[in-house]
Amino acid sequence: MDLRNIIPHVRPADGADAGPLERAFAALREQMDLPDTYPANALAEAKEAVSKLELPDRDETAVPFFTIDPVGSMDLDQAMFLERVDGGYRVRYAIADVPAYVAPGGALDAETRRRGQTIYLPDMRVPLHPKVLSEDAASLLAGQVRPAFIWDIQLSAAGEATSSEIYRARVKSVARLDYETVQQQIDDGSADESLQLLQEIGQLRIGLEAKRGGANLPMPEQVVSKAEDGTYHLAFRPQLPAEEWNAQISLLTGMAAAEMMLQAKVGILRTMPAPQQRSIDRFRRQARALGVQWPADQHYGDFIRGLDRSDPKHLALIHDATSLFRGAGYTPFDGAVPQETIQSAVAAPYAHVTAPLRRLVDRFGLVVCEAVSQGHEVPGWVREALPTLPDIMRSTDQKAAQVDHACTDTVEAAILAHRVGETFAAYVVDKDDKHLTVQLVDLAVTGKATGDAAEGDQVQVELLEADIATHTVKFELA
Repeated sequence: MDLRNIIPHVRPADGADAGPLERAFAALREQMDLPDTYPANALAEAKEAVSKLELPDRDETAVPFFTIDPVGSMDLDQAMFLERVDGGYRVRYAIADVPAYVAPGGALDAETRRRGQTIYLPDMRVPLHPKVLSEDAASLLAGQVRPAFIWDIQLSAAGEATSSEIYRARVKSVARLDYETVQQQIDDGSADESLQLLQEIGQLRIGLEAKRGGANLPMPEQVVSKAEDGTYHLAFRPQLPAEEWNAQISLLTGMAAAEMMLQAKVGILRTMPAPQQRSIDRFRRQARALGVQWPADQHYGDFIRGLDRSDPKHLALIHDATSLFRGAGYTPFDGAVPQETIQSAVAAPYAHVTAPLRRLVDRFGLVVCEAVSQGHEVPGWVREALPTLPDIMRSTDQKAAQVDHACTDTVEAAILAHRVGETFAAYVVDKDDKHLTVQLVDLAVTGKATGDAAEGDQVQVELLEADIATHTVKFELA
């Protein structure tokens, strides 16, 4: 899964001044040691790489690739072109050629290994690569000739992948689209054939995912607004269908990459165990707390897929379903197929290869796959790096998760700050030796409470504290 589809983004609506929220986010960046500048030597190396770039000999600038990203995005990793061929489909997916700019063993390589990934905060992001690359020279911006890895994947009429290849070429995107525009064009019938095929292929792939037992998480965006009286309010923006169709192209590519690596017995997979029953039971209690029916015999993936994204309570559940997607990691291998190969949410082997501007591991996965596909030796610097990548990615994943949780807690503190002393209906969704975890019935808020109750109990809780600066929310049983 693409990380931007997993991490909830919290932002002031309509450019409103967040005030204490912005101050809290700034303090959090300092606390988490998130840099606000790029080291001079690494930046100089990036600029030199841009000036000396040699484009690939293969020229595919005549292919009308297009990008689909959130409004305002500049770090464009992917561009696509979709066709109907021979009773099936052809997916060409261009991925930014970051290795063309990052010299192994250099200052830029070292800095990207230190950062691991782009970390998103509500008011800004801390990029993996300097902006001269991530938002300019390496980004697949419309009208610009760029080096890229191109995945060429053939699909059957049912949407199943029948063959795949990856090679380097120069490309030129012809359109920079956003999700809202794509959705509107598809809905009103003005979309060209390639965009129409995005919907067609995306829906086929969603159906195949359900048959595999997969559980894609259509992550809603949290939006916090500030009212004239200074209070904050939280809402969820549901993911558009076009976002999920777009994600299916990325998932298709990651599955093709994993298959290629496994056949060659070299690479690095994204693996994740199935959720524990305790986590599923907890999620069921959250569904009950929000009044959402979940048949006892329904698989959690089918339940999530069937949630109504226009219903705020359903959106809150989608947001909290992240508790089921834990334990993910990276499994490198060289010379033998690893014992664990499955990413349980995808319900298939899967590798990260579609976001090299924003995630370190993708750079190495792309080089592995291109070498395998074109019959070349995997470079030594890649093989040497593979065993080191899990620790790097684990560390930066933990930091990203800590930042994300702190930001969510800060936002919840902001929307509750004016309601200290009030009592709320809630359900106990989890407990440990020190605290209860409660899900409020009428607000999309999960918090810690003191007191004694059983998991699944409906309770009343009093809000004791909601501190934006310390991102703290505390309840006790009333």
